[in-house]
Amino acid sequence: MSDDPIQAPAAEPLPPLKTIGGQELKQLFAASTVWLERHAAYVNSLNVFPVPDGDSGTNMLLTMQAAIKEVGASPEHAAGAMLKAISHGALLGARGNSGVILSQIIRGFARATEKKDAISASDFAAALVEGARTAYKGVVKPVEGTILTVARESGDAATIAAAQSDDLRVVWGKTVEAARVSVVKTPMLLPVLKEAGVVDAGGQGLLVILEGALKYLNGEPMELAAAGAGAQALGQISREEGWGFDIQFHIRGTNLDPDAIRDKIASMGESALIVGDATLIKVHVHAPTPGAILDYGCSVGVITNVIVENMQEQYIDFMAGQSARPPITAEDIAGMTTVAVVPGAGLVRVYESLGVGRIVAGGQTMNPSIQDILQAIDAVKTDKVIVLPNNKNIIPAAEQAQQLAKKQVALIPTKTIPQGIAALLAFNFQSDLETNVKAMTRAAQNIRTIEITKATRSVKLDSIEVKEGQFIGLIDDDLAGAGDDRTAIALEMLKQAHIEDCEIVTIYYGDNVSANEAEELSEAIRKQYPSQEIEVVSGGQPHYHFIISVE
Repeated sequence: MSDDPIQAPAAEPLPPLKTIGGQELKQLFAASTVWLERHAAYVNSLNVFPVPDGDSGTNMLLTMQAAIKEVGASPEHAAGAMLKAISHGALLGARGNSGVILSQIIRGFARATEKKDAISASDFAAALVEGARTAYKGVVKPVEGTILTVARESGDAATIAAAQSDDLRVVWGKTVEAARVSVVKTPMLLPVLKEAGVVDAGGQGLLVILEGALKYLNGEPMELAAAGAGAQALGQISREEGWGFDIQFHIRGTNLDPDAIRDKIASMGESALIVGDATLIKVHVHAPTPGAILDYGCSVGVITNVIVENMQEQYIDFMAGQSARPPITAEDIAGMTTVAVVPGAGLVRVYESLGVGRIVAGGQTMNPSIQDILQAIDAVKTDKVIVLPNNKNIIPAAEQAQQLAKKQVALIPTKTIPQGIAALLAFNFQSDLETNVKAMTRAAQNIRTIEITKATRSVKLDSIEVKEGQFIGLIDDDLAGAGDDRTAIALEMLKQAHIEDCEIVTIYYGDNVSANEAEELSEAIRKQYPSQEIEVVSGGQPHYHFIISVE
C-alpha cells in the first residue's frame, strides 16, 4: 500500500472561449461589480492624503452599479448594443475623478465594439486600447502612475496576448497579470504615491474590476444576483430608502479575534473597514441601522469613541433647506441661473441667501453623479446655467454634465465652498453669461481656503508627519500641517496663508463642532490678529471641523 497522500483529481480544463455576446457581457460586468463591492473599502483606504474623502472605490462602485442598473432587465444579445447601454448607464452614474475616468474607459470600449454581435479576444484587446485612449482624451492634464497608466498598459498587454491566442480566458488572464504589475509600479511613476506608501487607488479599482470579470469567465461563483439587483455599497442607499448610518467605534479588550470580528461586522453592513489587534480594533462600517453592530461590539469588548452619523437625516436637512422659504434667485432677474454642489444645511442656507438657483446635495465622501448635476441643470427655468462644483473631485462629473446638457452651460471650476461663495458674490444680474463667468472665475481665484479635519491614517507627506486621529490642516487642498490641538493647527494654517495681508476671515463650522467651540476659535484668532474682521457661520458640513475663508 502506497504511503503517498491521496491526491484530489485535477479539475478538467475549461474549453477555449472564442467569443461572448450581450448577455454574457452583462453578467461579466455584474461579476466585476460584485468583486469591486467586496474591495471598495480597501480601494478607499489608498487615498494619498489622510483626509475623510478617500472614496475612489465608492465612486467606481457607484459608477459600475449605475451601468448594471441600466441593463438589468435587458434581453439584448448583441454585444455592441449591450455595451452601448452599459456605457450610457456608467456615464450618467459616474461620480468623482475615478468614476468619470472609469466611465470614459467603458465608453471607449463600447465605441470600439459598437457593431459587434459578439466580441473575440482580438476585439477585447482593441476595445481596451480604445477605452484607455478615450480616458486619456477626457483628462485635461493626464498624469502617469494613475488609472490611466493601468488602463493603457493593460490594453497593450491584451493586444500582445490576443496576437498569441484567440482564447478570451487566456487573453483576459494575461491582461489581469499586466494590470497587477502596472498597479505595483504606480508609486515609481508618481512620487506622491511613493511618499505616502500607497498604490494608485483608481488603478487598483480597475484591477479589481478586471479580476472580477476573469473570475466570471473562469466559472467561479460570484453571487451575480446581488449585482443584477444593484448591490449597495458605501453611501449608496437610495434616496427613497434613506442614506443609512455611518458607524465608527473602537473595541478594547484582551484576546480579541480581529478576523472573526471583521467577518461578523462585514456580514452586518456594507464596505466594512475593520483593523486592529488582540487589544484594540477600529471599526468603520455603513448599515441601515446601527443597533445590532454596536450590540455586537459590546458583546466582544468595551466600545469607545463611538460616532454614528445619520446620512439620511443629513440628506433630509439638505432637501429641507431647498424647500423652505424659496428666495429670489438670479434666474428670476437675469435670465440665467446657478447650480452649486453644497454639503451641510447651514451652507445650503448661505448659498440660498446669495441667490443660487439650485442646490445639489453633496461634497466629500458623497460626490453627486453626472445625472444628479444634469437633473439640477434641467430643473431650473432658464436655458443659461452656471455650475459651481465646489470640490475638485466633482469637477469631472460637472464637466460631463456640461457636455450632455441641452442648455448653454458654463462651468466655473471651484474647488472649495468659499470659492463658490466668492463666485456667487461676483454674479452681476445685468451682465451676460460670458462676462459673469470671467468675473466669477476671477473672484473664486482670489480666495484662500483652509480646512481642518482629522487624519484617517498615519502618513508622511512633504516632510509633514501625520498620525492617525490627529488634526490636520489643508490650504487650498494641500496638506500644510498636523497636530493634536485643533485651535493651534487652525492658527498655524492662518499664519501660512498670510492672514495679516487679508481683511476678512469667515469660519464655517461643521456638524461635529459646537457654536461655543467655533467662538473660541474666533476669539483666539482675534487675539493674534485684531485688525482682521472675523465672522462665524454654522456650516453643518460633515467631516470637516472648520472650513475657513481668507480674503
